[in-house]
Parts: sequence; C-alpha cells; structure tokens
Amino acid sequence: MSLIHQLLGDETYDPFLSTINKCPVLSTPTDWKETKDCHVFISDLPGLKKDEVKVEVDEGRVLRISGERKNNVNDEDDKNNTWHRIERCRGKFQRRFRLPENAKVDHVKASMENGVLVVTIPKQEVKKPETKVIQIEGS
Repeated sequence: MSLIHQLLGDETYDPFLSTINKCPVLSTPTDWKETKDCHVFISDLPGLKKDEVKVEVDEGRVLRISGERKNNVNDEDDKNNTWHRIERCRGKFQRRFRLPENAKVDHVKASMENGVLVVTIPKQEVKKPETKVIQIEGS
C-alpha cells in the first residue's frame, strides 16, 4: 500500500497509483521528436507554472527538466479540510536527456502553456570526419 493510502486509511489499493507515487518521473511524460530543423521536447506538467519548472543544458550536452509539485495537504489554509483521496503525484521530479551532436545547445528555447512545456533545440550541421589515406612505405 502506498504511503499516501496508508496515511489516509484508504482500503482501496491501486498498484498503478502506488508506482506513480513512488516514482515522480512516471508522472512527467515527455515526448522527443526530431524534425529536419530541430529537436522538440514536449512535457506534460499539469498544474505547474513556468516559474516552478527549470530547464537546463549542462556542458555534457544533457537537457535537464526539473521542478517540484508542492504538497498542499498540510498548508495553513487546509487545516480545517478533510482529504478523502490523494492521487496526484507530489514531490520533486527530474528528467534528463543526452542530446546528440547536432543539437545547438546555445540556442535552446522553452515555452509553457496550459501545463505543457515545449523545449526547442535547433540543429546544426555536424562535420563528418574526413578519411585520410595513408601511404604505405616499403617494398
């Protein structure tokens, strides 16, 4: 039984919800598509505002999307309320994606609307290594 179900004394156990509660990453589904011009990452972050989400690219060419879904169950405004069910995932989350060589990491753009984060990374031409022919010496 998940911790949330135990705290609320909920007798109905749902293993899917239990898995999500244990692993916030499962509640941050992200699509990655590549077009001829760019890489596009689309993450569902329902209920979050853009200032609650962080988008970073480190020097190792890793895109990191992170944030935190706040737990408002214990808020001061909520002391006189009775919670009957808590199923939405709370806590910190982070997704990481290793970017390919053709990603222009200096030109990343991100936008968020209606709980959907869109990160766009333009592509650049990757110079293919040249093959150098070596002369074989000797007879």
